[in-house]
Amino acid sequence: MSTDLHAPPVLSTPAEYIFEDPDSSSALGKENRPERSDDELFGVYEIARTAAEIKAQNWGRVALQFPDAMLADAPWVVEALNRELEKSQHSGSNSVSKSIERGASGGTQPEQNQNIRLYILADTSYSACCVDEIAAEHADADAVVHYGRACLSPTARLPVLHIFTRQTLDYNAVTKSFVQDFRNKETRVIIMADVMFQEHVAPVCQTLKSQGYSNVVATEIIRDPSSTIPNRSLPSLDPVSAEKHDYDLQEYHVFHISTPPTSLLLTLSSRLASLRIYPTSSSPYTTIASLPDPSATSSMLRRRYALVLRLATASIIGILVNTLSVKNYMSTISTLREQIAAAGKKSYTIVVGKLNAPKLANFAEIDGWVVVGCWESGLVDQDGLFKPVITPFELALAMQSDESRIWTGEWWGGIEGVKSEAYSSTEPTESQETVQSETAEDVDGRVDEEESEPPVFDLRTGKLVSNSRPMRVAIRSSHSAANGTQSNDSTPRTQPNGSAIVKRGTGEIALVNGVASPGAEFLRSKRTWQGLGSDFNPGEDEESSVVEEGRSGVARGYTVGQEQARS
Repeated sequence: MSTDLHAPPVLSTPAEYIFEDPDSSSALGKENRPERSDDELFGVYEIARTAAEIKAQNWGRVALQFPDAMLADAPWVVEALNRELEKSQHSGSNSVSKSIERGASGGTQPEQNQNIRLYILADTSYSACCVDEIAAEHADADAVVHYGRACLSPTARLPVLHIFTRQTLDYNAVTKSFVQDFRNKETRVIIMADVMFQEHVAPVCQTLKSQGYSNVVATEIIRDPSSTIPNRSLPSLDPVSAEKHDYDLQEYHVFHISTPPTSLLLTLSSRLASLRIYPTSSSPYTTIASLPDPSATSSMLRRRYALVLRLATASIIGILVNTLSVKNYMSTISTLREQIAAAGKKSYTIVVGKLNAPKLANFAEIDGWVVVGCWESGLVDQDGLFKPVITPFELALAMQSDESRIWTGEWWGGIEGVKSEAYSSTEPTESQETVQSETAEDVDGRVDEEESEPPVFDLRTGKLVSNSRPMRVAIRSSHSAANGTQSNDSTPRTQPNGSAIVKRGTGEIALVNGVASPGAEFLRSKRTWQGLGSDFNPGEDEESSVVEEGRSGVARGYTVGQEQARS
């Protein structure tokens, strides 16, 4: 196809693309959205239930959060909710009736009903699965109604009503697929579904039990992402275990209705025997043609472990904040900083909104990233990224020594993995003890600092990494400065213990407000572009240019300089 430009480009958004991306073939296209009547939409978006909850909670300003695939229905949902709120105000009934005309008695409505305002959150600040409390606070909302699938991570600021939307399911097709996957009727199988299809789990289990499958177990939704099966409980198992939501399910298989997100796919594969997927057309993650292969999760986990090894030798780690709504995200950031500092590395906290490769490429000094987000958004696709991005659970492994780091196959993507058993312990880890002992010995000046540190090797290449622990170098540099040694690398330094050669090779780290900053050192030594005018010699005198007034006004009649004054 020719790329020659034959006409001026259209810079404005065409009217038919108000709720669509014209450069995308995503699910927003009308050809990919099923045609549904008003009665069907009324049930899908649970209009009656939503209106009843708004009235019962006495919410005056409500933010409606839609995923991209449902934005086209957002105006209809607002109108339907307004009609239902009027109807419940006048009749006090929650029955469904589409014949009520809005505004028939609007002048006599009580003040409470007139003050209910609905706002559409058309673009989420971070992941669509999370409740966007930040955008809701911009509208001064009292609550958020979240539509579609959700990660169910606990929020901190606003009450939330989750409307998963009601989806249809062919039970005969589901049963047929299950029988093909599990021929043995004694196999232990957990029936699980995306939250949009959760209401169908119990009927499917009953159908399978009637066909002789006695060991099928139905799941129920709970709001606990840290449970063995995220946000799910198994009430039919041992009541004590069910109450704690902590199971040993290595002998159980999972039959999942609708395509799960990749993070859930990895989590289930690392905790249960196997996983089978029944695809549905309403899945927000993939189409039937691109159905993921659960048997490939072992190779995916190996790639995740390779990223852990890359971060193990990183010197500067960026803490990438991918949520401002999930509860306890601030304490998670503090814990990550402590972990990174204990390993002798430097951390910087970055908030960039929705992630993409160009944003992260602006921070060339960062060797790797750790994401603070929900258990779904913590897993970031590495395609196009210049530096690895890992989860807090993976960071805890990366910060351990090579001797204590053991990969068990377990994996987790959310901030709940920060205080995992792999890092948290009542006794200090080997790396923490090394930092404490080396710092004390450096200050006393009794040992050679370079000799006291164990060497760090990149396990992927076998090469020695000399700058893996920059903050320990900063401790030695500050100690040498306090003793009056020279900071210029071109002159030898004198130390009581005779380590002049070591100091000369180590160099100094730039300080920001008296604190060592490897990022500032990177800017000073490795970023070659110094800005406009850097090619001029500051010692040369140059005649300054006279500042003159330029053009002003609008395009149809500019004025230049003194012309405006004369007019």
